[in-house]
Amino acid sequence: MRPPRPLLLLAACALAAACGSPAAAPVRSHAAPLWFATTPQRPVKVLVVVEENHTQRAALQGMPYLSSLASTYGRTAAYKAITHPSLPNYLALAGGSTFGIRDDRGPASHHLSGPSVFDRVIAGGRTAKSYVESMPGNCAQSATTKYAVKHNPWAYFSDAGPRASCRRFDVPAGTTASGALRHDIDAGTLPTVGLLVPDICHDGHDCSLATADGWLKSWLSVVMQGADYRSGRLAVVVTFDEDDTSSNNTVLTVVVSPYTAKVVSTRALNHYSLTRYLAELTGTTPLRAAATAPSMRADFRL
Repeated sequence: MRPPRPLLLLAACALAAACGSPAAAPVRSHAAPLWFATTPQRPVKVLVVVEENHTQRAALQGMPYLSSLASTYGRTAAYKAITHPSLPNYLALAGGSTFGIRDDRGPASHHLSGPSVFDRVIAGGRTAKSYVESMPGNCAQSATTKYAVKHNPWAYFSDAGPRASCRRFDVPAGTTASGALRHDIDAGTLPTVGLLVPDICHDGHDCSLATADGWLKSWLSVVMQGADYRSGRLAVVVTFDEDDTSSNNTVLTVVVSPYTAKVVSTRALNHYSLTRYLAELTGTTPLRAAATAPSMRADFRL
């Protein structure tokens, strides 16, 4: 695997010095990140995007933009969702457990005690935020035509502290032109752990994979031009909550980062592996089943 650009730049500078050549200003490409002396050695932030209900094969065949990211950066080959239906998979990602839930009912039917990964991150002095498309207000507890509360896991954690954090940091995403997510991208203030939840069409649940792919392209093009990504601080992880029951729940997970190039991980990973990575990134204790899950960090230079 080739080293990340910061290491290549340092090596070039060292070679120039050894040869007695005067230092030259680095050439900057509009397509490449703008590297600074403070570039981290690996991402220090992550934005997770969750799509819906398709197999790995279907996603690679039906989503050319996502497939191109998978080829350029990295993807899994043996990553499994935890169960069916949707809700327990989202809870696995956000809480390291399905909490014994086997349905898609709303928060009024499922009051979860203890912290989510978002709450653990905030308690550890870092930042966390969910950007939820088409949600009518912060931490909304009921579904609407396009907003599926079952895809918004923070809304289910009902202790006083988690609920207060949800009401503050679980926000409507807005659009690529304006709103909470676009503001944080432009300001370079994306949280340490971010979750982007598409609405029920753009996640591929009610609409085509082509529609979901176009939505991803519109958002990730903006994200990857933002200061957090271009400075090397941010990784993006795109996964699917579950398959369509035809592939033993094997789903595609794509990792996009300036440090990841042409990786295909054959390690047996799952949603708890992603939850574990969120803990490793933030220096917090992995929650529940994530504590014993295989880590996905090394394979993707995260």
